[in-house]
Amino acid sequence: QNPKTYAIVKQLLAEGNAGELQKYFGSRMEFGTAGLRAAMGAGISHMNDLTIIQTTQGFCRYLEKNFTDLKKRGVVIGFDARAHLSSGGSSKRFARLAANTFISQGVPVYLFSDIIPTPFVPYTVTHLKLCAGIMVTASHNPKQDNGYKVYWENGAQIISPHDKGISQAIEENQEPWPQAWDDKLIDSSPLLHDPYAMVNKEYFKDIQKQCFYRNINKETNLKFVHTSVHGVGHKFVQLAFKAFDLSPPFAVPEQKDPDPDFPTVKYPNPEEGKGVLTLSFALAEKDGARIILANDPDADRLAVAEKQESGEWKVFSGNELGALLGWWIFTCWKNNSRDTRAIKDVYMLSSTVSSKILRAIALKEGFHFEETLTGFKWMGNRAKQLMDQGKAVLFAFEEAIGYMCCPAVLDKDGVSAAVITAEMASFLATRNLSLSQQLKAVYDEYGFHITKASYFICHDPKVIQQLFDNLRNFDGKNTYPKSCGRFKVSGIRDLTTGYDSSQPDQKAILPTSKSSQMITFTFANGGVATMRTSGTEPKIKYYSELCAPPGNSDVEQLKKELDELVNALEKHFFQPEKNKLQRKTE
Repeated sequence: QNPKTYAIVKQLLAEGNAGELQKYFGSRMEFGTAGLRAAMGAGISHMNDLTIIQTTQGFCRYLEKNFTDLKKRGVVIGFDARAHLSSGGSSKRFARLAANTFISQGVPVYLFSDIIPTPFVPYTVTHLKLCAGIMVTASHNPKQDNGYKVYWENGAQIISPHDKGISQAIEENQEPWPQAWDDKLIDSSPLLHDPYAMVNKEYFKDIQKQCFYRNINKETNLKFVHTSVHGVGHKFVQLAFKAFDLSPPFAVPEQKDPDPDFPTVKYPNPEEGKGVLTLSFALAEKDGARIILANDPDADRLAVAEKQESGEWKVFSGNELGALLGWWIFTCWKNNSRDTRAIKDVYMLSSTVSSKILRAIALKEGFHFEETLTGFKWMGNRAKQLMDQGKAVLFAFEEAIGYMCCPAVLDKDGVSAAVITAEMASFLATRNLSLSQQLKAVYDEYGFHITKASYFICHDPKVIQQLFDNLRNFDGKNTYPKSCGRFKVSGIRDLTTGYDSSQPDQKAILPTSKSSQMITFTFANGGVATMRTSGTEPKIKYYSELCAPPGNSDVEQLKKELDELVNALEKHFFQPEKNKLQRKTE
């Protein structure tokens, strides 16, 4: 019943455009552990009013099956600022249609009345003890995309088998229920609640538990620039700075207000490096700021840049900021912990493709480190399990600039990460140290961890499958490569098939998934490289790291060795020319 998508389909029918119709109606969007992520537009392969109604009907039925008290507890729904004029889709419209679906079945809905950062949804699930949460966002994807992200009652993103259960329920509930389209009905419903004011108060109260140097924050002369890259982050980072008694950061004026067209950037993704930060650099130069904090459009990630003494800007990688935040949060815990025995109950987590720097810190300091599969759904669920056993999970991170610094949110949170980074920088400034100098000090103490990650774009799933099949049958059937150029392979873990050469029974410890590709190679020189497919983009990604024991300070030699390893990996394992792969363009 959306006149715009209806008109698009009618037009294609009138033109007899079978090719486009096939694209729109050939296959339904797949509902996975990340929920949905696709372009907005007509047809069952896109995000639109109908597919949102169908998805929510399925999710609602699945929750009814799993929770006897769903009608007492309810769900929370949030949205970002995305909108798509030509199909009439927007995050707000999708969120209202989802709310209408639940309310029609007598389920209370806590629907935010305005845009929010993604972490506010998992926060609300936990804080109000709700059954589930939905966030309508496509994070840092291109502007035509949208997404539907789902959280379980534990406040973490869903993991299997919930994705399959929800997917099946969607298949069984495709015909819109009566009044499914009439979202105006919710406005007069007693089941509709707005958590906006409450969460804005409680969240900022909760993150203050991570504020340890209020007096330094009040006095600091350090200046910060913040950009929300046309997304939702501006207001909330300003409030976070206020909660920590820091002067507000300078906001990049052209990027501080939400704009679904993201007019000043090619991709609204701070992970893409300096291109996204051009306006931030200019503002920082003008206002004399030394540190830039950049959120992605739904404010669950954070990129940080610092002006060096040379006048150059250094953009920290996700692994470097993970090392700094891990060091800082542990140091603050240590300085404020009354009980030294408690260290045996302290944990930090990171994903298997992220730097192992936390492992090195944990070994030396005596706390626990665990690695999980890629993605915060795994870290959030594991953190909750550990917390339920009485453990303290201080910090979790992934190299894709995602950080969980505060146990009140069991997902990555770019708002708390931004303000905690600002406090850390302000503290270091009182010791005449920059973030870069402190990072070097961390590596000096715990051993250098040099990382390099990139990706190739490939739109043909068959080519991707073939590439990974070749690696599994490298020298004949069921044989993996024994070397990569001059680098000898000493171990292989394949989390698609469940093989791990380092385990006595050759079975991997981490969960395996046949639906995604992921192979990790360990090399005789201490290097590690993982190749994997992306769950949300047409990319084959790789991550590599060389770890040196403390005391090995020849960083340039380590970097050179890693560069050569990466070049060999690209040449022998990716074979970009043969497979027609498109390189990441800086």
